[in-house]
Amino acid sequence: MPSVDEIRGRIEAALPGARVTVEDLTGGGDHFRCEIVSDRFRGLSRVERHKLVYAIFGDEIGGPIHALSLKTLAPEEAK
Repeated sequence: MPSVDEIRGRIEAALPGARVTVEDLTGGGDHFRCEIVSDRFRGLSRVERHKLVYAIFGDEIGGPIHALSLKTLAPEEAK
């Protein structure tokens, strides 16, 4: 099972400069909530943003990572 630090690290590696917050929702390492603020999200729909993040984890979604709740924002959308 991936750790919070592993999830954060993979997102930061794929989206350099992103601000990433990750929370393990159950303590079991399989349900995570992520808030990501990245320039890469500018001009993308919510669905496109989520696809971009899900692609980082590939087949792990639905496997070791059972649930990944996302809040994806461009910098100007972050409050």
